[in-house]
Amino acid sequence: MRMTNKIMQNNSLYNINNNKELQDKLSTQMSTKKKISRPSDDPVIAIRALRLRSDVSQITQYYSKNAKDAESWLKVTGDALETTAEILKSMAGLCTQGAVKVFDASNVSIVVEQLKELKDEFYSTGNVDYAGRYMFTGYRTDTSLTFIENLPENPNDPAYRKYSITEQLDASAVDVVNYTQIGNLKGTTKDTYDPAADGVKEQEANIENHDIYRIRLSYDNIKYDPADASTIPKITTISKADRDTSIQNGTRPQETDLISPALGNITVISSTVETDTTTNPPTTWSAQDYITEWANKQTPPAEVAVLIPETGELLISDALYAKSFQKMDADTEIRINYQKDNWKKGDMRPQHYFACDDITDPDPAKAIKYNQAEDANGKYIPCERIKQNMEYDVGYNQRICVNTNAHEVFTLDMDRNVDDLEQMLAELKEIEDIKTDLENMLKGMDEGAAGYDNLKASYAAAEKAHAFIRENAQKMFEGMITKVQKISDFTSLAITDNGTRASRLDLISNRLMTQKSTFETLQSANEDIDVTEVTVQLTSMNYSYQSALLATGKILQNSLMNYI
Repeated sequence: MRMTNKIMQNNSLYNINNNKELQDKLSTQMSTKKKISRPSDDPVIAIRALRLRSDVSQITQYYSKNAKDAESWLKVTGDALETTAEILKSMAGLCTQGAVKVFDASNVSIVVEQLKELKDEFYSTGNVDYAGRYMFTGYRTDTSLTFIENLPENPNDPAYRKYSITEQLDASAVDVVNYTQIGNLKGTTKDTYDPAADGVKEQEANIENHDIYRIRLSYDNIKYDPADASTIPKITTISKADRDTSIQNGTRPQETDLISPALGNITVISSTVETDTTTNPPTTWSAQDYITEWANKQTPPAEVAVLIPETGELLISDALYAKSFQKMDADTEIRINYQKDNWKKGDMRPQHYFACDDITDPDPAKAIKYNQAEDANGKYIPCERIKQNMEYDVGYNQRICVNTNAHEVFTLDMDRNVDDLEQMLAELKEIEDIKTDLENMLKGMDEGAAGYDNLKASYAAAEKAHAFIRENAQKMFEGMITKVQKISDFTSLAITDNGTRASRLDLISNRLMTQKSTFETLQSANEDIDVTEVTVQLTSMNYSYQSALLATGKILQNSLMNYI
């Protein structure tokens, strides 16, 4: 092959250019610390880099963001539950004090006031939030657990709210309350009692103690308008078979009227009504006397129920209980529908607990439905719909629930239990004041004086009534201990569940940290250069480049012209 100077020049320049390109490649690697700058440099490294970067990005999201956020949520929830447990512990101690028989109304009043304060704090804890999101309200993180202020009762006010609430209960919702009938002692004071007057004496034998069957609604001060029959609560039942069929088919379950205006077995009596004994028989009854003195003593006994709107209680006669509740199947569902538009600060929002409608707007088409199926029949659905779990993705195909729902801990029973204690305290104060006034009058009257026998008989009746009511107060406090302990058990279960999820999250976080480190190592091995090796190569290439320049320069110095 004939070799000319031109060929030698071209070959030398080509080799120098290749050397320069390699030097540029090494220089780029030193600057970027990466093996390749474009996919075409090494397609295998490029494909592997895409996969590893995706893995690292996902794990970083799981570990550095999702898991951390979930950990914070669980910690705030755990702290709130621990606070709740301490509150319940204090309440149990106070109930133990209240159960002491030697306590009078003033001592009981102190205990009840402390219980009210702790009860308010109990529900306030349910309003705890994290980063502006309420912790215990499921998906409704923008809605507080309780009403944070009193709402107006004027329908024309924009803040007015009216709900139609349906509670889903069973036969265990029927409990027993104790009632002491004090007859003519009611309203007695030293200023109004004239022992010498006719008909003022109250016989000890007339003081009676009764147990009354009751269904206690979750709210007091429910709406009742005598001119609007729709405001009278309607109580229906649904068998388990009908309920299961409705859920399966997506149809409205068959409801059977149990207590309703249509059946004529419900009446409404305000708690402010007192028995009018000026006529025989009395023309006006208190709710309790209506059950004990009229319904239960009819021949045959009347099958009726009495609603007390102010206290949210449905009193049930013995005959109605025996007929409709005593042998009721445990799986039978009792539904009680009622309305409420009187909302005070601290009241629980019904949408967190019940199937309900916001019927503030009188147009039925504008009703806002909560916790109900979205089909045309509007059937109510099981309570698991209320359980709204907030879950975080914390790994590949791994989720963890971070929230505790309000109904798991902050039951409405606590508020209603304290209401019962307040009602009991009012009765205890009343009978103690009556007893004290009669005792002082008796001490100031000589035996044999006009009216002395009447006064003595009334005092004996007051003593008997006081014994009944104080005994009932003691039993209520003893029962309250059990009820508080039950809620404490729910709280302990929630604490354990929250702690278990936190422990699981710790394990997941540790694994994510290891995986993140592993994938980052693989990513670095795939993409990053060995700086020492590249430095040596770049230095060597620089020497080679300089040598090539010298050699090429030497070669190109001579040509055929030098020999002409």
